[in-house]
Amino acid sequence: MAMNASDIERLIKEALPDAIVEIRDLAGDGDHYAATVVSPSFKGKNRVQQHQMVYKALKGSMDSDLHALALQTSAPTT
Repeated sequence: MAMNASDIERLIKEALPDAIVEIRDLAGDGDHYAATVVSPSFKGKNRVQQHQMVYKALKGSMDSDLHALALQTSAPTT
């Protein structure tokens, strides 16, 4: 079952309301996305911890509805 970009963004923003989220459909199939997530919540966290926060926000979708997610995360630089 495919997942749409707005659902991915909504789930991330529910868990990280201060995040700036950009989702791109890489293949047009609803299964392969790239996401850029910038959040003050990531400050002091390493890249693995940041990615874990995003995966947790997706509530198991990576195991079922979403096949691939190329993820870039960071804390704001200002």
